[in-house]
Amino acid sequence: MRAFITGLVAALALTGQAVAAEPPLRPDQAKFRVLFKELVETNTTLSSGSCTLAAERMAARLKGAGFADDQLTLFADPAHPKEGGLVAVYPGGSTTANPILLLAHIDVVEAKREDWTRDPFALVEEDGYFYARGTADTKALAAIWVDALIRFKETGYKPKRAVKVALTCGEETNGAFNGAQWLSENRRGLIDAAFALNEGGGGNSDGKGTLVSQEVQVGEKTFVNFRLETRNAGGHSSVPVRDNAIYQLARALTKIDEHEFPLELNDTTRAYFAGAGKTRGDAMGRAMVAIAANPGDRAAEAVLNGDRGYHSMLRTTCVATLLDAGHAANALPQRARANVNCRIFPGHSIEETGTELARVIGDPGVGITALPPVRPTPPAPPLDPAVVGPMTALAKRYFPGVPLVPSMATGYTDATFLGAAGIPTYGVPGPWFDPDGNGAHGLNERIEVRSVYVGRDYLYDLIKAYTK
Repeated sequence: MRAFITGLVAALALTGQAVAAEPPLRPDQAKFRVLFKELVETNTTLSSGSCTLAAERMAARLKGAGFADDQLTLFADPAHPKEGGLVAVYPGGSTTANPILLLAHIDVVEAKREDWTRDPFALVEEDGYFYARGTADTKALAAIWVDALIRFKETGYKPKRAVKVALTCGEETNGAFNGAQWLSENRRGLIDAAFALNEGGGGNSDGKGTLVSQEVQVGEKTFVNFRLETRNAGGHSSVPVRDNAIYQLARALTKIDEHEFPLELNDTTRAYFAGAGKTRGDAMGRAMVAIAANPGDRAAEAVLNGDRGYHSMLRTTCVATLLDAGHAANALPQRARANVNCRIFPGHSIEETGTELARVIGDPGVGITALPPVRPTPPAPPLDPAVVGPMTALAKRYFPGVPLVPSMATGYTDATFLGAAGIPTYGVPGPWFDPDGNGAHGLNERIEVRSVYVGRDYLYDLIKAYTK
């Protein structure tokens, strides 16, 4: 494994790839655009949309391409009728090769028309970008997966291993019904696979037309919200006492603010810092290479901590996000609460992190409670050559001169639930994104048009490489 990682990093190129102008659409691309438009224009917000409707529309397209009823499974929890999903299975010829699973969530973050420049639920192509809610996160990927199965049917492709597609709801809203979790816990056999491909990877452009890197996501942090709470009898504000719930909570939060979780590396982040650092010619790049070689290099750590993204990649982080205290302006507080959001480095449990917070605070009068829903904390999947190798080989053909590096997400995806169910899950390279995040979760979400079409071709060939 270590030799593979070293070889992967050593093979990284040092130059970027200019993104060319969009060519005219091929007939297959034009058909894909229609499918993509239908999916994007199906509102799948939690407040007013329906993932169930989107899943039904994708199922209808697959059935129209020739899929049998027993190859399409629409599912929904009766308590959440609009948050359903779809599992489609394209059979393989081998009785021994395990399937692969293509996962994508089809729910999207809320979007208010009055805030957007364009209608968030109408696909608009403008200045080389597709604009609409979900274009980047992550309906382009969902459409690519469905389109791949349709193309298989149309061409009569006969893979050795089966290919499964799971379109699920609930990734964007913690605490809502989550389709990936439901499948993992209730229909594990339906999604059983050797490994899964998901969101989380992808390319990085400079925002000016040049693709600078591609990433495969291998592992991610787990998140949890802890409630910190202090209580006492309170009283009249005219006679203050030292035993004040707000001050007690404030002291605890100050200790958390001043606490730095220790630096950690795993196979993924070590390969990331070594490989991505070599593509840079600045002090940050040199620090990245140095920390990969020696995690105890404090000078390199100090440089990396100056970038909040790298700081987070190197450790568990906990930060206060909400406060609630007191009951009257002229009364001593009887209770004070804070929400502390933690992003936990792989290999550590929620319980372990809560215990560390208690140690740091050092005050038994501060209650610490992990708030539901508590997500699983699976280990990172392996940097498996059988998975990453085909990605690397195809990336050299599709994105010559652009490095492919493994990365660990500091956020989270539905890979959490699949990993906990024993299905290693990887965020795929392919479509690329701008440095500003493309408006995902924000206003005027977009994705570069060429990114979608080139990424679609790359991923189609990648699926075939895994299934020949």
